[in-house]
Amino acid sequence: MSEHYSDRDVQREVTDLEGKSATAARLFDIRRIIGGLFVIYGVIVTIAGFTASDADLDKAEGVNINLWTGLGMLLLGLFFLAWLKLRPVAPPPPGVVPEDEQQK
Repeated sequence: MSEHYSDRDVQREVTDLEGKSATAARLFDIRRIIGGLFVIYGVIVTIAGFTASDADLDKAEGVNINLWTGLGMLLLGLFFLAWLKLRPVAPPPPGVVPEDEQQK
């Protein structure tokens, strides 16, 4: 049972796989994961900073450490997400072999 594929079928399959590869690269970009986690934890820690008691502030010598740490985490997370938006991952052009595979 030999199936024959035309050049058009092969090209369509290759184009489909390249599209799926580009989608997976964008979805699993480490900047998205790090940025998302920092934003989520930053929101949680910032809320903890807004609800800090006087006893918590006395422990930190008057500095609302949760508030400042949460805001810093938010800024870092937003930086990673902005970086992702401004410099998206571009998949390598077809036929280009990554450097790791060239050395083998």
